[in-house]
Order: sequence, then C-alpha cells, then structure tokens
Amino acid sequence: MPASEVSAEVIAARLSAAGLTTRVEEHARHTAIEAEVPEQISAESWQEALEAVALADRFGLLATSLNARTLRAVVRKAVPATGDVGGPSHQR
Repeated sequence: MPASEVSAEVIAARLSAAGLTTRVEEHARHTAIEAEVPEQISAESWQEALEAVALADRFGLLATSLNARTLRAVVRKAVPATGDVGGPSHQR
C-alpha cells in the first residue's frame, strides 16, 4: 500500500477516534479527508482532530453562515517516476 494511502487512512482513523464522522474521497493526484465538526466538541477531541490533520500535506476548516464546519485534510499521491523526468533538454 502506498505511503499516501496509509497517511490518509491514519488521518481518517484519528478523526473518527476523536468522535468525528469522516468522508474519504479519492482523486487523481490526492486523497481528501473531510469531517463535520459538531457545534459542541470537547477540547480533547478538538486537539486530537488538529493533530490528525497536521499529518496531511494541506488542511483547513471550512465554515458556512449556517454554522456548519468541515475540517478538510489533503494527502498528495506520489507521482510515478519515469526515466524522462527532466525532459529532453536534461538528458545526456
């Protein structure tokens, strides 16, 4: 299993352990993990959620005027290595 998949699974598991319901979405270049943040959340759960998303390549909190909050983490997938990474001008 690629390291990016393991990272995404660890983040989702830690968010779930903090009491949040998670969604995982696979994309071509990244995996997104989202969790709805309840209106009432304990300081311990919030700390665990923040520590979990800190493992991601990017993370953020989306908030709407309807008081909905979604914590989002993104883990980049590895780019396949090729023999022509530098392009023709970098070949010897």
